[in-house]
Amino acid sequence: MEIKLHDKYFKSFIEAQELDFAIANVAQQIKDDFQDEVPVFVGVLNGAFMFMSDLMKQYDAPCELSFVKLASYEGTQSTNEVKQLIGLNQNLEGRSVIIVEDIVDTGNTIEELKTIFKQQKVKHLKIATLFFKPEAYTKDIKLDYVGIRIPNKFIVGYGLDYDGLGRNLKEVYQLAE
Repeated sequence: MEIKLHDKYFKSFIEAQELDFAIANVAQQIKDDFQDEVPVFVGVLNGAFMFMSDLMKQYDAPCELSFVKLASYEGTQSTNEVKQLIGLNQNLEGRSVIIVEDIVDTGNTIEELKTIFKQQKVKHLKIATLFFKPEAYTKDIKLDYVGIRIPNKFIVGYGLDYDGLGRNLKEVYQLAE
């Protein structure tokens, strides 16, 4: 199936069932690692809202959640510049924090988030991402929980957008060549 968003066409790439499976797997891995703690999940808006919601439905142990909003995309290209927009409003000192990202490509956002959370003096900092583009990754930062590894192609749906459109799609679409 093909869809059109603004001036571009996208073809079906990852179905809902595969997303559900990957999210359940990530939730179980996190639960195994934090069974004796109450971690704080920090979702990165706007893109991670669907992943965060479904991850929380799968995570059946005590936890807290919060959100931050950063931006590094314009159109289909990373600007390579991360701008912090909305910060945290709770004290995370001594807490275990799991950053929840929709997608990690260059790693610039993750690098910025690590800097922010180091200043918060967190006990453990883990990174969970639904999608990971290994070909685009330029950082030496360990990603602790990865749902699905994908090629370095532009995707939309399930929280990810193309200039504001497509976040509400239940499945993931890839830019048609």
